[in-house]
Amino acid sequence: MNDREEPIRVVIADDQPLLRHSLAAVVNAGHDLTVAGEAGTGDEAVRLSAELRPDVVLMDIRMPGTDGITATRRIMADAGIGTVKVIALTMFGLDEYVRAALHAGAAGFLLKDCHPRELLDAIRRTHHGESPFSPKVLSRIVEAYIAQPTGARPASLGLLTERETEVLTLVGHGLSNDEIAARLTISIKTVKTHIGSLLSKLRARDRAHLVIAAYDGGLVRPAR
Repeated sequence: MNDREEPIRVVIADDQPLLRHSLAAVVNAGHDLTVAGEAGTGDEAVRLSAELRPDVVLMDIRMPGTDGITATRRIMADAGIGTVKVIALTMFGLDEYVRAALHAGAAGFLLKDCHPRELLDAIRRTHHGESPFSPKVLSRIVEAYIAQPTGARPASLGLLTERETEVLTLVGHGLSNDEIAARLTISIKTVKTHIGSLLSKLRARDRAHLVIAAYDGGLVRPAR
């Protein structure tokens, strides 16, 4: 990290002190990351987000009282908090939690048993606008959507160019900007331009909602 760059500030919310401190140790081990605060409840997570204005919140989904989904919704609804992004964490890769967290405004979703490198990469990707989804989580989301009647594509997908549709499909598969650029043999700048256009045309808040649009539009199918 360049000395002039500020570290990515992270708030960790989990009701289990041992796991919370373990996550903090992993985050602080990242040369470009720092733990700004720790919360043991959803209410504390909301309060710390408002007070500290972190870049990223690692949010446990299942906490007593105000759960992580409700806390995420409250954080995202507070215009004064700024550009904070939430990564939902759980031991359970259950579809209802995945969908609820994303619709509440979470930018990504990870299982707590992910490798430390995957966690650090997820924080960095989220901070830079690239939502992280573990392969297990993506598989569960796709399976849930494929089980529903496909119906007609949302009319908004008809506004997309052929290239934008290709980019949206790859976003739906969880590829990063670098991976999309390599797959389509285009520049990173061009990928970012397409992502911006997709966000505008689909009226999506962030990359996570582009993933949802890819599923809803039938662009992503589970492996057979």
